[in-house]
Amino acid sequence: METENYNHSILPNGIRLLHRQKKGEIAHLVLAVGTGSRDERIEQNGMAHFIEHTIFKGTKNRKPYHILSCLDNVGGDLNAFTTKEETCLQASFLNTYYKRAMDLFADIAFQATFPENELAKEKEVVIDEINSYLDLPSEEIYDVFEDTVFNGHPLGRNILGTVDRVRGFRRDDIFTFMKENYSTESMVLATIGDIGFKEFEAMAMRFFGTQPAHRIPVRRAPFESYEPRKVEMERNNHLSHCMIGGLAPEFVHPRKRIMVLLNNILGGPAMNSRLSLNIREKYGFAYTIESQYNAYSDTGLCSVYMGVDPDSLDKAIGLVFKELDKLRNQRMGTMQLHHAKQQLMGQLALGRESGMSELLAITRSMLMNEPIETVPDIIHTIEVITADDLMEEANRVFDRDRMTVLVFKGAKS
Repeated sequence: METENYNHSILPNGIRLLHRQKKGEIAHLVLAVGTGSRDERIEQNGMAHFIEHTIFKGTKNRKPYHILSCLDNVGGDLNAFTTKEETCLQASFLNTYYKRAMDLFADIAFQATFPENELAKEKEVVIDEINSYLDLPSEEIYDVFEDTVFNGHPLGRNILGTVDRVRGFRRDDIFTFMKENYSTESMVLATIGDIGFKEFEAMAMRFFGTQPAHRIPVRRAPFESYEPRKVEMERNNHLSHCMIGGLAPEFVHPRKRIMVLLNNILGGPAMNSRLSLNIREKYGFAYTIESQYNAYSDTGLCSVYMGVDPDSLDKAIGLVFKELDKLRNQRMGTMQLHHAKQQLMGQLALGRESGMSELLAITRSMLMNEPIETVPDIIHTIEVITADDLMEEANRVFDRDRMTVLVFKGAKS
């Protein structure tokens, strides 16, 4: 793998720059701001995501068509996404179009006009997105589960918001939210591509450095009170959908990498994860069964999802807890642990083959004020994990008395 050399600096207005030069024809660019759905007040729920949609709908210099065509016309790709804690613009393009991409990003980020007629149209698009997701219980249950775990806290709120709230958003509400939350000090402009750091820095200064500094005190409410809950909801579905989980280490916690490995063993993307082998393959109870670990700035969440026949639900839940108990009580053997580490390190290396995947990962680290790690750094943190480390973490996270269970009960045959 190509040696990684990350460069970083800060513009006078507080925007942080992150850069890695990589030979090749394709460049990747990300502009991220550390604002997401958890930063909304209750009446603003869905605003960060709505802004992500409407920020493409016109600027002082470009009409919507010219924004969408700017990179598309030269074979590039422009996109955006919103999470609980950040909003990102991202683009991939040929190296020769760096200036075009940087100019476009600065225009979208700082000169968006949010025309009233475009807002009205985009509200219908977002409402369709909300209704589409409500039609998929396998998607909806993730948001309901987080709302159950983070009961009453902004972290639990749906990123998309509700139909009524989206319908009520006004143009002035957008500018108020951006003024209250979009600090230049919480922005990161990052790139991977065949461009020298000095050239990238000069280009960033030209397009972004002239923006006035906008510094905002951090007002994000920490999550501090967790009470495990058991919730069942009747649904007229063919399948029952179930999630089981609890709190886990936050993004900058020293045990984070242990949790990443533990989650990968339990129900990661490989077909030989314990949940896949011992519930899907052995018993055929679930078409989809997986676990995931989401690390936030002040807490984390590890959860298991499965969709099962309603007649097999209770047995499947029992088997999930059996696998969790094995991780708590049975120390992994030397070869088991070795293979688990090799698997995770291989997945990491494959993931880094995508320049955009790498760029988004290191951008998030910078947003969280975590040191940027190279692949050798990360591999070292994985290699030193012991079987005892995994058991200790499993006992912290998979304690039955500290687990929340949510079930969308389907109709039994």
